[in-house]
Amino acid sequence: MSLLDRFLPVALLLGSNVFMTFAWYGHLRYKSAPLLTVILASWGIAFFEYTLQVPANRLGSAVYSAPQLKGMQEVITLLVFAGFSAWYLGQPLKWNHWAGFALIVAAAWLIFLD
Repeated sequence: MSLLDRFLPVALLLGSNVFMTFAWYGHLRYKSAPLLTVILASWGIAFFEYTLQVPANRLGSAVYSAPQLKGMQEVITLLVFAGFSAWYLGQPLKWNHWAGFALIVAAAWLIFLD
C-alpha cells in the first residue's frame, strides 16, 4: 500500500467532516433564520459532504476495515468540531468536553489494535 492509499481516505474524510460540521451546526449562528431555510441549506451543504465521504470510505476500504474507517471518522469529526466550535460558534471546549473526547479517541485507538 502506498502513502496515497493510506492518506487519501483520511484527507477526504477531513474535507467531508468540514462540510458535515457546517451542515449540522453552522445554522446555530443564524437562529432567526426560518427552520425550513436552514434545513434546505444544510441539505445542500450535506451534498458536498457526501461527495467526499462516499469516495473516502470506498477507497479507504481497500486499506482499512469498516470499523477502522468509522473510528477514524469519529476522531476527525471531534477535531473538526473542536475547531469549529471555538472559531465559528465562539464556544471553546471546556476541560470536560476534552476529557470526553479523549475517551472517544481512546476507543477509536482500540479499534486499530490487532
